[in-house]
Amino acid sequence: MRNCADVIIIGSGVIGNAAAYYLSKKGYSIIVLDKSENIGDGGSTRNGGGVRQSGRDKRELPLAMYGIKNLWPNLSEELGVDIEYYKRGNLRLGKTQEHMKVLENLAKRASECNLDMRMISGDEARKINPYLSEEVIGASWCPTDGHANPLKTTLAYYRKARQLGVRFITGEEVVSIKKINGKARQVVTKENIYEGDNIILAAGYDSRKIAAAVGIDIPMNRVLLEALVTEAQPPMFYQMLGTAAADFYGHQTKHGSFVFGGSSGYEAFNKDNGTPTTSSITAPCICRGIMKYFPSLENAKIVRTWAGWIDDCKDHVPVLSYVEEVPGLILACGFCGHGFGISPTVGMLLSEMVEGKGTTLDINAFRYDRFKAKI
Repeated sequence: MRNCADVIIIGSGVIGNAAAYYLSKKGYSIIVLDKSENIGDGGSTRNGGGVRQSGRDKRELPLAMYGIKNLWPNLSEELGVDIEYYKRGNLRLGKTQEHMKVLENLAKRASECNLDMRMISGDEARKINPYLSEEVIGASWCPTDGHANPLKTTLAYYRKARQLGVRFITGEEVVSIKKINGKARQVVTKENIYEGDNIILAAGYDSRKIAAAVGIDIPMNRVLLEALVTEAQPPMFYQMLGTAAADFYGHQTKHGSFVFGGSSGYEAFNKDNGTPTTSSITAPCICRGIMKYFPSLENAKIVRTWAGWIDDCKDHVPVLSYVEEVPGLILACGFCGHGFGISPTVGMLLSEMVEGKGTTLDINAFRYDRFKAKI
């Protein structure tokens, strides 16, 4: 019976840990399995920390809006850990007329979903953030966006779930899921077999191979996310930042350091057997972009870089779904590098899916079979 629980969760990232917490609050017994020796040892703890609504696909936007209104504001108090949540807005910056067209389209789509996101001039942007360079000619502005600490949030969910009795087993690589009497029932690892009435698959890109064991394919690829952190600076600004060109994004932390992510467009050959590692090319590329927008940061020293894998779904929208062909299996993957901001909402929805009494928000747009050819 030690390897049995009401729910088996595969993956101890922020999604898996949030689901474990909300389920344990409802009285379910939970086992969480992860192949890594460390909790949250993936993109969940290695991202820019954005808690944003702006720039999201229309299908995702209700999840982000719900979380920012109902879950994020009290999450530090609820979990007993300061997750460093700041709701100071999001500036998405533009330097050219082409950039402005991109931002205008984003703002138009957001307003159609009743999100307060609007276009502002470069001078208006500098009133919000006086450190912006004169190269910025305009921006989109969403005052209800923000950011939080992804490492603290992931581990806060883990800590609280542990306090409520959730059993976490690390270093336990899942090999397959097996059906019994037509229902997903067993999770097979290299060393053990676990049984549960429901199985939540939230293992990032690894979810694709695990789901294939029961004949389900989730069309997604693995993409490397790279980021850097600077030495602490005096308090400057606490907006979440992004650009129309997507050359960098980030924010200043409570500690004073800046966390920035971005891309060089260079796909480095990874020589560490799948271990996510940064390249020597990406950080300087991100920094060159940052200095165009924030010249006052040109002398800030980088103290650390890191990388994590993104499970990038074909249409860049997550899969959050029951599986009709495999009752008992719930998919939660393909978050495309922007799952952190919606993780409290997704964790809540997963707990409701297990409960089977309907979900607070409509999840039909996230069905796993939306990629099937229409006959």
